[in-house]
Amino acid sequence: MLQSFNTSFPSIEDLRARAKKRVPRFAFEYLDGGCNEDVNLHRNRSDLQSVELRPRYLVDEFSPQMETVLFGQTYSAPFGIAPIGLQGLVWPGAAQILAKAAHASGIPFVLSTVSTSSIEDIAESTEGRYWFQLYHPTRIELRDALLDRAAETGCEVLVVLSDVPSFGFRPRDIRNGLSMPPRMSIRNMAQILGRPQWALQTLREGPPSFASLEPYMPPGLDLTQLGKFMNETFSGRLTRERLASIRDRWKGRLVVKGIAHEEDAQLAVDLGVDGIIVSNHGGRQLDAGQSSIVPMTQLASRFGSQIEVMVDSGIRSGPDIARAMASGAKFTFLGRSFMYGVGALGEKGGTHTVELLKAQLGQVMEQVGCRRTSDFPEHLVVPGSISK
Repeated sequence: MLQSFNTSFPSIEDLRARAKKRVPRFAFEYLDGGCNEDVNLHRNRSDLQSVELRPRYLVDEFSPQMETVLFGQTYSAPFGIAPIGLQGLVWPGAAQILAKAAHASGIPFVLSTVSTSSIEDIAESTEGRYWFQLYHPTRIELRDALLDRAAETGCEVLVVLSDVPSFGFRPRDIRNGLSMPPRMSIRNMAQILGRPQWALQTLREGPPSFASLEPYMPPGLDLTQLGKFMNETFSGRLTRERLASIRDRWKGRLVVKGIAHEEDAQLAVDLGVDGIIVSNHGGRQLDAGQSSIVPMTQLASRFGSQIEVMVDSGIRSGPDIARAMASGAKFTFLGRSFMYGVGALGEKGGTHTVELLKAQLGQVMEQVGCRRTSDFPEHLVVPGSISK
């Protein structure tokens, strides 16, 4: 273990429990919850945990090789930091903390359009080695402005989000009056006063905002107007025509996130997309949907030779990364796990979480006799058995 690893928090659940004590309830519930009744949130975990690996013990000595080549870049491990909106609400400066940790550790960091750090700030923190997730705007001029800024700052991969034709119905956030900046109700103020470290750090960092979108917002928006602006700006579907237009304009690597259907995957292939991230937005959009691991297994089998098939949603640990890769994923992304790390440990949380996941994944590789992460499918028990 490296010196940056805190042995008091040797699991993601330890980090989650610590973060829950340090982050105001309204912000923690935004991070931790799903939509409606959390059915899909829990299905993501249960279906993934049903994947079993078969070990090979009578093999020669070896050192596990986690390095993974993706889109011509070599990453130190087969996982990256998924895009999360409102990161600075959960912990002040979280996006910057995680971007720097990812860059130092040699893994990708994906910045959300609705993050609380700007494209330019993240580009500076990562020396241009970052990915950008685009919420497709209704106005073409806004879309093009965001794409130009990403291109000018060296963004390596553009990730276009497909699974938000409407914003998820999240009862916790509705009850909490979640907004940017957070609504200062008596209940929320009491929660903030009970989390002094979060409050002091927020005072130092300043109130969170949609940093990349600020240049396009009318000045002086109140909370009601801000909600209306966001709904009007990012409502609507990612259609074939819109995706084709982005493919024509964006000259770099292009990934579509939120794919779960074979016809959508085929359309992405036909339009020249470089990869897909099979995802259900962490169970935050469609409570009646499948888990992410089930369609990913099917899509990887059919399209894995044509495009890069990646996955997020429900992945929390090193063993989960191994399960996903054994099921056919080329690469994985985790969101909540890294935010739990920052919520628990602040500036040290990003690096700690990276080291924790690498240690867990390395232990699984040694245990099952897997020399390279690309060999994980050889250890899957009854391939395709989780298909539904």
